[in-house]
Amino acid sequence: MNDDNNNYNYKKYELLPSPITVNGHTVYKIKALKSFANIAKGETGGAVSSEANLSHFGCCWIYDNATVVGNAKVYGNAKVYDSAIVADNAQVYDCAKIGGNAVVKGNAQVYDCARVLENAVVYGDSKIRGLMRVYGESHVNDENWE
Repeated sequence: MNDDNNNYNYKKYELLPSPITVNGHTVYKIKALKSFANIAKGETGGAVSSEANLSHFGCCWIYDNATVVGNAKVYGNAKVYDSAIVADNAQVYDCAKIGGNAVVKGNAQVYDCARVLENAVVYGDSKIRGLMRVYGESHVNDENWE
């Protein structure tokens, strides 16, 4: 079997062929190639700039109208949903959840079981981790929370 076939076997999603524009970024909606966690094969999700934004491993997923752009990465069992945006070089991983109209950008990291919800914005070199919850109209920049 060639590498292309081997690579396809581990993929859990594909990019839909027609790009869309979200906040000035060209993105592609994702579609599940297999069932995992609460995702059914064939289900469409949010949007990404490229496959580099969402890992094919673990149960991580981008739902609804959520968007992950730039060099941002979502991996592990993280979930990004509603109309949330993860951008720049931000990372969301482990069992973290980003939802509502929340924005995580810059070099921010959200991990462990942390949540960024509603209209919260996390940016700079912030690290939101553990059981931390950031929500409402909160803005967090260059802070480390546990």
